[in-house]
Amino acid sequence: MPSGDGWQGDVLRDLRGGAEQGAQGSGGQAYRASAPGPVQGTQAPDAAPGGGAPPQAGYPYEGQEQHAGHPGGWPRQAGYQEQRQEQQAPAAYAPAPQPQRGPGSRPVVDEGLADALRSKPRYGESFAARAARALRRTLSSSAASEVAEITRTAAVLQQPVTTGRQIAVTSIRGGSGKSTVAALLGTTYAHYRHDPVLFMEADPALGSLPLRLGAESLRWTTSDVADIVKPDMSLLDVTGYLVQLPDNAWLLPASQGQIGVMLDSRSYERAVVALRRYFGVMVVDCETLPAEVARVALAAAHGRVLTAPATPDGLTSTYSVLQWMQGLPPHVIAGTVVVLTELVPHSGIDLDQATRTIKSTGASIQVLPYDRHLAAGGPIRTELLAHPTREAAARLAADVFHLSQKRH
Repeated sequence: MPSGDGWQGDVLRDLRGGAEQGAQGSGGQAYRASAPGPVQGTQAPDAAPGGGAPPQAGYPYEGQEQHAGHPGGWPRQAGYQEQRQEQQAPAAYAPAPQPQRGPGSRPVVDEGLADALRSKPRYGESFAARAARALRRTLSSSAASEVAEITRTAAVLQQPVTTGRQIAVTSIRGGSGKSTVAALLGTTYAHYRHDPVLFMEADPALGSLPLRLGAESLRWTTSDVADIVKPDMSLLDVTGYLVQLPDNAWLLPASQGQIGVMLDSRSYERAVVALRRYFGVMVVDCETLPAEVARVALAAAHGRVLTAPATPDGLTSTYSVLQWMQGLPPHVIAGTVVVLTELVPHSGIDLDQATRTIKSTGASIQVLPYDRHLAAGGPIRTELLAHPTREAAARLAADVFHLSQKRH
């Protein structure tokens, strides 16, 4: 007959008796049972000091680890399974899933440098230039044509998509404004579109995209999320691992600003496959060519952006790369937009002639004019950008998005 302790007491006595028999027969250590009451996890000999069993491989959440023995949850007792079927704790007593622990949050800018780097942001163009433009708009009909151009651009940027568009931004050398262009592209899409936009960093070598986007701290990285996101997760679950930005935009950094972080092509592919169905547009800030991840990203992207400085060596190198790309499948260069970034106000280069020459390769060309706000570095504030810069960013975003929708 069951005792007054209830079925829990009977089970615990049976287990204690079986454990003592096993210890006497094999010289092993008996497991200790707790007092009668709601069944608690029995503790293995190598349990952690806190009283719970140590985490087991394959159980990332604390509290979800199984007890020592077999998957049933109870310790395996010598001779006990032959006498009766092992009993399991009822579901009401099973520990609830807990949020997955991950890496600690790290600031984008080290606290020791935050005060030194804090400065008043500059406007992209001088006060005189802004005043002259405002006067021209008042005295002429340029405002109407400007509104018409914005309307046409918005119509392209707001086109619906059946699957998320992947737009990869890369370069052939550092210092060409790659992260700046990626930030401008994603910010433009987030402003014009209603579906979520993801900034995905695939350049773990201390990329500047989080700084340009104004992120304050970083936690999860592209390599981390590649193994976390599952098909049954909702958008709300996924965004818990991302950095939230204004205008329904999100950021997934490639590192936490630490040297030595690695991102291989397989991790990148897993992350893209897991995330692409949640976002209408993904802007990927890639490594410089010919890195492996950059080549994989370009091959899988719907639209490709190749940034180059508007300097003699930058134009020469870009033209050579585009001539090489002519030997690849036609859709690669047909879906590529080259962005020439002006690093100084007046370079003395004939960009019109250089643009015509580069266009002969089959790639589209856009020029990002010099902007004091962009040249100063730091977070990009769109209200401080020069008017020509905002127009160029909108044209570039529309051009890339249009190419990403075409079948080449």
